[in-house]
Amino acid sequence: MPFCASCGSAVEGKFCAKCGTAVAGSAPSGSPAATPPPVSPGGAVYATSGMADNVASALCYALGLITGVLFLIIAPYNTKKNIRFHAFQSIFLCVAAIVVSIGAGIVFTILGGILGFWITFMLGRILNLIFLVIWIYMIVSAYQGKTVVIPVIGPLAQQQA
Repeated sequence: MPFCASCGSAVEGKFCAKCGTAVAGSAPSGSPAATPPPVSPGGAVYATSGMADNVASALCYALGLITGVLFLIIAPYNTKKNIRFHAFQSIFLCVAAIVVSIGAGIVFTILGGILGFWITFMLGRILNLIFLVIWIYMIVSAYQGKTVVIPVIGPLAQQQA
């Protein structure tokens, strides 16, 4: 028995009785068209995700704010607590990096006259390298399925998730 591609209900003819969509001929039993599409608890039909939780968790950190917000919006992922945690922690990590970089830039500009330009320039590059190492570590650990809680922002992300 074929199923409607629009609403997922069983079809006994050329048209779906529920939504009226035309259905191309009957498919043989056991074929992909003969199995009903997945249905959410609310009744909405949606495609299953081919992405594993650890991949989605790692991708939360890929572009920082952008992918963090995306995984909080996309339907199958915004219901999973672990992925929500990594998305919030990614957002908070990016915000913290921006705030620390701006603050360090102000401090290094003031100290540039005292310590010298090259010393403060190198301190800024070391700070950027520290954030890069933390970012790569978070991507790798999330991909491995580990839940690393960053000291200050991790508990905030756990509360939000």
